[in-house]
Parts: sequence; structure tokens; C-alpha cells
Amino acid sequence: MFDGRLLNGVSVLAAVVESGSFARAAEALGLTASGVSRAVARLESRIGVRLLDRTTRSLRLTDDGARFYEQVVPLLGGIEEAAAYAAGTTRAVRGRLRINVDPYFSRLILAPKLGLFLDRYPDLQIEVVTRNEIGDLVADGMDVAVRFGEIPAKSSLISRQLFRTRVITVAAPSYLEKHGTPKLPADLADHTCIQYQDPLTGRPFEWELRRGKKVVPIETRGRVLVNDAGTTLATCLAGIGIAQVFSLGMKPYLDSGQLVDLYPDWPDETFPLHCFYPSRHHVPAKVRAFIDFCVEIIG
Repeated sequence: MFDGRLLNGVSVLAAVVESGSFARAAEALGLTASGVSRAVARLESRIGVRLLDRTTRSLRLTDDGARFYEQVVPLLGGIEEAAAYAAGTTRAVRGRLRINVDPYFSRLILAPKLGLFLDRYPDLQIEVVTRNEIGDLVADGMDVAVRFGEIPAKSSLISRQLFRTRVITVAAPSYLEKHGTPKLPADLADHTCIQYQDPLTGRPFEWELRRGKKVVPIETRGRVLVNDAGTTLATCLAGIGIAQVFSLGMKPYLDSGQLVDLYPDWPDETFPLHCFYPSRHHVPAKVRAFIDFCVEIIG
């Protein structure tokens, strides 16, 4: 079992050898000279070897002490280097960053901009894991997660809301040419709608439109039920039905005419995008940099 007192004694011994006296070592360590002497004596007692020959005027390492010192000093240096590196992770963006990302956000928002993030931080390696569920960040070894939706109940994770995206109702021109364009929200009841599965209940999410304080629930029907936003988008683009999607990432499809926003005058249904990370204490610089980058690319 590791003995922290042994490490402390070795540190005191190193200070004595490097400074050449108990008094100077005591001054460097913020101890008394007698405290330094006792620490060295305890170290000698623990390992069963006399390390220093002392006189009133000088001290020197014994042969056993010299061998011991030569073996342990490099280890002390390694510990200091490791501690400095670990401390540096709160200031320097480097190492491996493991990200648990919503598939929709990963595909449409993060992936096209990831090269910019890598160019900005050349000492960083990134592992992107796309999942529909957040899972257990700590058990899975994840540094940060990005998820749409409200904060999970009883979660111990630290959360930060990055954005609120509109929920828009869209259709492909091919669908509208074949089935007509719904004018009023109630008209959606007569159209094929692509249903999205609530992972908590297994049932389709209910549709609604919002304008100010006015909320209109929508009765929908459809033969397609999906549990992935990317599949929802692809199915809608193929003209199979009308879908409700996040406006985030949809601008290219709307600008090109591949999708039509059916109710732009009902703009107030929104959905949050959060990031989650395990602790608010000593947050690594790589995590802070990634969160700031997410805000930048969706702003």
C-alpha cells in the first residue's frame, strides 16, 4: 500500500541534499530545522537505512543514501511533471476529448465545422460518439455531452443551455405537389405526418404549434414512426410526409427550396440544446473550449 508519509520524507531528503544543510532546507520548505531533522530520521527508520552522515559542520549522503537518492529523485521529478501536466489541463487545450453527441447535432452542425476546431487546437485529439441517449458520462469515460431536450430529472451532471431552436413544420415540394399544401394547423389532420418516437414512452411525440400564448395541439396520423432525427429529415426530403424538425441546421434546405416551412407565422415552439459535463470543479480547458465552440457555430 502506498505510504504518503514516505513520499513526504523523500521530498524533505531531496531538499536537504539540494540545499546542503538542514537549515536551508527548512527555509525552503517552510519548516524548522528540527522538523527537517525529524523527517529525515523517520525516513531512515521506515526504510531501515542510514541516509546521511551528520556532523556539526557538514552532512553528506552515506553510500546507501546515495544509491537511494539516485533511485528516488527521478521518480520525484516524474511525479512533479505528472502533477504539472494534470494541472495544465485546466489551462491548456490538449489531450483527448471524448464527446457524447446527439446524432442530429453531430451530423448537421458539428461535423461540418469540426476541422475548424481541430485547426484551432493542434494538440487535441477528439473522439465523437453519437447516441440517442446520454447514458452515464462518468462510467463511459465521456468528457462532455450535447443533447436536445430538458435537463434529466435527478441528474448529477452540470448543465449549460447553449441554445433554444425553433420547432418548424416542413414538407418537400414533391409531397405538396402530390397532396396539396395545408393552410391551417388543423389541416395537418388530413395529411401524412412522419411521427417521431419519444424514447421515454415509446409513443409518438404530440405535435403542436405556438404563437405567443396561443397553443394549438395537432392531431396527426402517419404510417412511419422513427426514432432518429436524421431519418426524419431524410424521409421528409423524399416526399413521404410532413415532419416537425428543429430549425437549427435547416437553413440550407429551406434556402434551396428542398423543404418548405409551412407555418412561419407560428414561430414560438422551441426546444433547448444543452451541454452536460461531470463536475463544475476544475473543468478541463478542452471541455470549456468545446462548449464555447458549440456556442460559436450555432450562434
